[in-house]
Amino acid sequence: MATSPCSSSGVSSSSSSGLGADAGLEIRTRSVEQTLVPLVSQITTLINHKDKPKRSDKTLQAIQRVGQAVNLAVGRFVTVGEAIANENHELKEEMSVACIEARRAGETIAQLTDVASLDHPESDSHITIFTDKTGVVKAARLLLSSVTKVLVLADRIVIKQIITSRNKVLATMEQLEKVSSFQEFVQIFSQFGNEMVEFAHLTGDRQNDLKDEKKKARMAASRAVLEKCTMMLLTASKTCLRHPDCESARINKDGVFHRMRLALEQVIEIVTDSRPNGENEMAPISIYSGIKEFKNKVEGLRENLYFLSKENLSTMLEVILEHTEDFTDSAYTSHEHREHILELSKQAKMELEQLVSVWMQAQNQKTKDIMEDLEVAILKTCQCMNELKREMCRLLRHVSGTEPLEITCIHAEDTFQVTGPQIISAAETLALHPSSKIAKENLEVFCEAWESQLSDMSMLLREINDVFEGRRGEKRVYLSLPRPGKHNANLKALKPVKLDTEEQAKIAKLGLELHLLTSDVDSETEKWEDQENEIVQHGQGMSSMAYSMYLFTRGEGLLKTTQDLFHQAEIFATEGTKLASSLHAFSDQVLDDDKPLLLLEAEKLISMCKQLQITAKASVQGKSATFTKVDACILKTRNVMTVLCQLLPLCCKLLRKNKAGNTCLKPAPPWREERIRTGTNAHTPERRAETFGIKSLENHVTNMTFLESKKL
Repeated sequence: MATSPCSSSGVSSSSSSGLGADAGLEIRTRSVEQTLVPLVSQITTLINHKDKPKRSDKTLQAIQRVGQAVNLAVGRFVTVGEAIANENHELKEEMSVACIEARRAGETIAQLTDVASLDHPESDSHITIFTDKTGVVKAARLLLSSVTKVLVLADRIVIKQIITSRNKVLATMEQLEKVSSFQEFVQIFSQFGNEMVEFAHLTGDRQNDLKDEKKKARMAASRAVLEKCTMMLLTASKTCLRHPDCESARINKDGVFHRMRLALEQVIEIVTDSRPNGENEMAPISIYSGIKEFKNKVEGLRENLYFLSKENLSTMLEVILEHTEDFTDSAYTSHEHREHILELSKQAKMELEQLVSVWMQAQNQKTKDIMEDLEVAILKTCQCMNELKREMCRLLRHVSGTEPLEITCIHAEDTFQVTGPQIISAAETLALHPSSKIAKENLEVFCEAWESQLSDMSMLLREINDVFEGRRGEKRVYLSLPRPGKHNANLKALKPVKLDTEEQAKIAKLGLELHLLTSDVDSETEKWEDQENEIVQHGQGMSSMAYSMYLFTRGEGLLKTTQDLFHQAEIFATEGTKLASSLHAFSDQVLDDDKPLLLLEAEKLISMCKQLQITAKASVQGKSATFTKVDACILKTRNVMTVLCQLLPLCCKLLRKNKAGNTCLKPAPPWREERIRTGTNAHTPERRAETFGIKSLENHVTNMTFLESKKL
């Protein structure tokens, strides 16, 4: 499907001051939104002070400084916009018009705020913010609109990059499907791997920048499919080449290509905000959220008998009951369970009919008896819905709690449904060719994908549980606007080291190994009865940090530059050293026969952490040296995690054997507070801002905020 990035260029925004950008424009990314924040703040300051009666010299001077600051920042901003236009000719005309409008609006604001030298600005013939109140509002609106257009046009470049990258991947996939020799396949797959790494980094940045949490969840699901299917595509294609007449091998390979094409298509739908054939996106609904909303409406009748219609309630119940088919049609639902659900569904309809009858009476005659009957009907209806929820809310997506998590659950469900038959086709191929090493490797890859999905499900369950217990963390913000190329040096914008696709592919492979190890460590820590145990807490902290390093290899997460990665590696190594200290303390409680093995592993851990710390702190210059350091840091982190995977089950076994419990350990150490303090240094807004996309565009607007603290 040929998709134009133009469909995602709309922007609409409004502020409390009533200043709004073009109605036809919609801001869909955080990078555009946050770049506008300081500009909106400064203009709002001017608008709010144009009507204030008290105008001291200090106030007039401050107003003039704000106006000049806005104009200067817009001027620098426009310079960057023009530079981007020159590098992207298809956007040059639109960008130039928007830049001209922005420059003109900035100059107008500077003229209207040129009031510091006037004794009586309102009586002077000179037009100012005080004499032309509508003029400053018009100029402000024009400025916001034009600046927003510039940002959106710049954002369109990112969309174009993703589409171009997707097209390259699709073209190479078509070559892989038609290939007939191993040698040709290896050459094309190498190119395909590099293209997939590039696509993963572009879409990772975009995913993190999206404002819509549902779109972000859909993007994450699609990218997960692409990541896991890449290895499946390799082994499935090799198996097909080795056994070209095997039908099950062909079915296995075709299934992988089909999944990847669907995932690639969904990514483009998300970034361009389009649907194939003009379809509307169907919002998922869970029984849990449906019943919750239905009960809220029913209970709302106590306060207001007229705020909704009986048809509205009936429709809501019908939608809920339609979703019971997920359970009644499931092969995993027992006959007794199915019958009970159907019985409760019938009862729910009856209770609603009774409620509606009493409700209609209450609208006509609010007697004490009728209102008591209404209360009874409300209680009985809600009780029936609660019972229906306990029978039905067994499928994970129906109890996910939030729409993004529901989307993730649906993705997990689809993955299991697709992977199962693929495992069967891979197994059939091996059964037909039992001596085939390639067929055996292919089956192992699909089985590992199943295990990986189980691990992802475990993490998903924990996140859903966190939502229900109110422990969900704050949303993280990342930006993905592009940087103008050669103009960076002139505008003194930071240029972080970028790895080429070959280097990224190598790092990505190490990252996947690290991901598997974090899953193993998480699995081991879950086996401990005492989750407050010092060893467990150190292990969980190290696993969390290793996972953030894995996300870095995918172009995701909080670690946005190589410097962030090195800083995280230092903290990880420090944490490992603290774990080793805890292990030494624990060894004092261990019997002599078991103590040497524990101490040996602890010493090994100390040595590896010291090596990692030295590597992370080493000063390097140049792209090649930086890549070598990145490679070494991730490799040594992986080695530490491997030791950790051996240590945790050993300690757990010894703890049970010696029945030491928590008595042999020190109180919870201060490392957690320190990690919160030091581990997030690289993620503060000031630090993150260094690496965000169109740094030069953001900087010039953000620089205006220095005047915001001044009292006008």
